[in-house]
Parts: sequence; structure tokens; C-alpha cells
Amino acid sequence: MTEFSKILRKIDTEKRLSVPIRFLRSLPPFKLGSHAVTFEATDEKGEAWTFQCSIRNRGHPKPVLQRGWVAFVKSKKLQVGDKVRFIKHMNRATAAISYKVRAEKAIKIFGATFG
Repeated sequence: MTEFSKILRKIDTEKRLSVPIRFLRSLPPFKLGSHAVTFEATDEKGEAWTFQCSIRNRGHPKPVLQRGWVAFVKSKKLQVGDKVRFIKHMNRATAAISYKVRAEKAIKIFGATFG
């Protein structure tokens, strides 16, 4: 199992989610000459979300999720300070790979943020 999590910043909630380069190894392979790959992740309710991860054509790859990301943010009512978690899971019996996405809302009590 491979995973990454991130506390959301303003740009993450409005346009795209920057992801760590190491996360690229967890995704399906990019087709030859392509700078984007599409994958599906299920949320905690079992709803499927389709995301596209793209990288720059030149220089530092800087992977980002764009397509599908803003719809997910709006559906989950995510805000700056909330956390998102992506998990890659491989079924040992069938070798099938699946992805999960989890939204974790920050809890604010008397100005302090938890979670």
C-alpha cells in the first residue's frame, strides 16, 4: 500500500492539487509521449472519482491533479486547512490495483485547528 496526504492550501482548493513526485510511481504508467494519466479513486462512500495527473513537458515534472479535482473539492466542501489522502492498494489475491481518496475536514475549536 502506498499513500500520500496533504493539508490543502488556497490553490489546492481552487485550481489544482500539487502532488509529490514520488506519487507518480504509484499511478498507472504514462503512455509514451503523454504528459497526463487518468485514474479512478473511490471515496469513503464508495463513489468513484476520476482524476487526471499531469506533468510538465520540460524541466522539473511538478505533478498536479487537475481534471476531476475541483469537482471533488466542491462536493466535499473542502477548505484551506482540510486534509486529503490518496491511497493505492493492491489486492494480494488478484493483483488488482485500486485507489482510494479520503477527505478529512479540519476541526476548529476556539481558534485552534485539529485534524
